[in-house]
Amino acid sequence: MEFGFNEEQLMIQDVARRIAQEKIAPSAEHHDRTGEFPLENIRTLGENGLMGIEVPAEYGGAGMDPVAYVLAMVEVAAADAAHSTIMSVNNSLFCNGILTHGSEAQKQKYVRAIAEGAEIGAFALTEPQSGSDATAMRCRAVKQADGTFVVNGKKSWITSGPVARYIVLFAMTEPDKGARGITAFLIDTAREGFGRGKTEPKLGIRASATCEIEFDGYVVQPDEVLGEEGQGFKIAMGVLDAGRIGIASQAIGIARAAYEATIAYVKDRKAFGAPIGTFQMTQAKIADMKCKLDAAYLLTLRAAWLKGQGKKFSSEAAIAKLTASENAMWIAHQAVQIHGGMGYSKEMPVERYFRDAKITEIYEGTSEIQRLVIARNETGLR
Repeated sequence: MEFGFNEEQLMIQDVARRIAQEKIAPSAEHHDRTGEFPLENIRTLGENGLMGIEVPAEYGGAGMDPVAYVLAMVEVAAADAAHSTIMSVNNSLFCNGILTHGSEAQKQKYVRAIAEGAEIGAFALTEPQSGSDATAMRCRAVKQADGTFVVNGKKSWITSGPVARYIVLFAMTEPDKGARGITAFLIDTAREGFGRGKTEPKLGIRASATCEIEFDGYVVQPDEVLGEEGQGFKIAMGVLDAGRIGIASQAIGIARAAYEATIAYVKDRKAFGAPIGTFQMTQAKIADMKCKLDAAYLLTLRAAWLKGQGKKFSSEAAIAKLTASENAMWIAHQAVQIHGGMGYSKEMPVERYFRDAKITEIYEGTSEIQRLVIARNETGLR
């Protein structure tokens, strides 16, 4: 593994940092307080190649590698986690699956629009009764004599659902086959038969709009099937492997922001006649925060590097996601503790980091699921 970054990787990191500092950070508090979707900022990210970092140039993307994606995600997440959630879904969950399994026409129609920032994408796997157990889904797509599919059912916790134009949907086409009976479809939300529920009021990442979606007689054309019929579960699991690198990167960005805010605070805040950063108890917390931050960063870079080399990375992505998310939660917790009463106040951003960090332990596979993935890959037992 090469620890140095090349010129292209550093360039996209600089672009992401500039947008994050100039556009996203100044509006983060507003978007968190109001829950307003940051459409203008997302358009800016798209115009600068950040909504399709690994998407080849012929489909409107930046044509870079997974390491570049990690570097850019960290910068955006450090400014505001909600923006990075939208960025992660577009890059990892939407574009990645279509690039891997889609036809040329599908790539041109769906990937280009998202990568260029013209439209917003979403990924619909979770249902009200099926979260970690995705094979228990009840959303049905029934094949008709003319080759079309009629979709009926609900999906829940759909990130960007309230604003997405296109969605990668997973629905059961042959229920008796279990996981092998799931098929992936490309959905245009402007079409009849698609509906959106209320936007979810969330603890954190509040500007990342999330809602339930419903299909009532929605008709999918044969050329809107993604990959092969019955391959949907396999596609979803592969996409989630890549998505875990994105969420690990997001967690690192949140943790870095909490850590940097804490470093500044312990130098400035005085108690008993000295900066609190001189106290051994505080220094011990700082040391542990730094170790956990660096460990998460290096594990995530390892997973991204393996993906970029075309090697297996499922375990490494799970390790990175588990470590980064739990470390981010711990670091944010310590940041609030060190800030004391001010850490509990909305006058300081560390309480937002604390709220935002929690979701990284839940979506793209909970910490419990990551442990199952890692252990099963290690033992070979199911």
